[in-house]
Amino acid sequence: MANAIVTLKIMPDSPEVNLEELEGKIKEKITAFAGEGDTKSSVEPVAFGLKALSIIFVMDEAKGSTDPLETEISSIEGVNSVECTDVRRAIG
Repeated sequence: MANAIVTLKIMPDSPEVNLEELEGKIKEKITAFAGEGDTKSSVEPVAFGLKALSIIFVMDEAKGSTDPLETEISSIEGVNSVECTDVRRAIG
């Protein structure tokens, strides 16, 4: 099977949530789920000072759905919601 490139959009509970700390905790969950691999993160302004965290990572397509990972990330304190916004097959 091939690898998949997955993009998750994580919304914090409030603008006061420390996104750097949150990113570290989320990357730990991603590593536990998908193994060591490339990740890229960015912060996207939403509205009224609220910013979303977007994380792109590579996982083995054989793992199937990201639902278990999304549930794990949702349980982290400070996370309001997690949404898988893009999944692509890696070619090459």
